[in-house]
Amino acid sequence: MATEKDLRRLALALDGTAEAQHFDRTANFKFTPDEQALKCTVAPEALAPVPSAWGQQGWTTATLSALSTGELKAALETAYAHALAKPKRRPTKGKKD
Repeated sequence: MATEKDLRRLALALDGTAEAQHFDRTANFKFTPDEQALKCTVAPEALAPVPSAWGQQGWTTATLSALSTGELKAALETAYAHALAKPKRRPTKGKKD
């Protein structure tokens, strides 16, 4: 059974990560919609789409107590790989008067 302590330890071990509250949820992951469908079908007691349009985009909430630490680590690594693959945003240039 995974815990919040496991989540914190595993997530903060990933390069460039930081801890911050987000909508008072313990753990949300961004998967592709196909990954989300598979993971939520295989482990419905542990993973569920976020109940909104965000969920339709692959955002998935986890019930940590229903995940093993290995399953938690795999979910974190999948979401982390997607985050690394996103193109970096460029700063917006300000208007000159």
